[in-house]
Amino acid sequence: MALELYYWPTPNGWKITIFLEEAGLDYRIVPVNIGRGEQFEEAFLRLSPNNRMPVIVDPETGASVFESGAILVYLAEKTGRFLAPSGPARIAALEWLFWQVGGLGPMGGQLGHFRNYAQVKLDYAIERYANEYDRLLSVLERRLSTVPFLAGTDYSIADMATWPWLQPHERLGQSLDPYPAVRRWFDTLAARPGVQRGLEAGSELREAGGLDDEARRVLFGQKGRRS
Repeated sequence: MALELYYWPTPNGWKITIFLEEAGLDYRIVPVNIGRGEQFEEAFLRLSPNNRMPVIVDPETGASVFESGAILVYLAEKTGRFLAPSGPARIAALEWLFWQVGGLGPMGGQLGHFRNYAQVKLDYAIERYANEYDRLLSVLERRLSTVPFLAGTDYSIADMATWPWLQPHERLGQSLDPYPAVRRWFDTLAARPGVQRGLEAGSELREAGGLDDEARRVLFGQKGRRS
């Protein structure tokens, strides 16, 4: 039976579609139009107490899982893929997964908001979050200068979680040029068919005009265009 994925095409949503595509799992998208506030509806709140997508519902087990990091761990353990069962590689994957959900994602989100959406441009806020995003890229550079993937030698859920938050780096006003190891890793993942399919999953939701102009600016930058 197909997994149900409550989803909208944003970096946090892409984390899950990338895993599902890489693993070849059958899934069905249930759109949650965050531009229209559908994440605040009572029915969705019962699945996601924090009013945030994505959420998965697994009809095989009856499990409902919210928060993108928890979903990735659940799917990795369910399938036995993209997360080592034990040892240093598992520890590293979980370290870098939590690094992403606690750092790169929130900082990137705040930077995107203040640079692309805030009605009043606050130089202090843009500088603060741009500096922190750059600092996190430096952390990533140090790691990827020594290993091909975040968990070490193998591609893992840590990579799947992190890559979508670098995908909009140009819209965030940030360059990967100072970070050659990050650029190498970013391009390697971008060339993976599973990553490409995950990025395109549900793209018709946006293309069909499901977001008004203001919501497009919130989520995707001006005109809602992906670079």
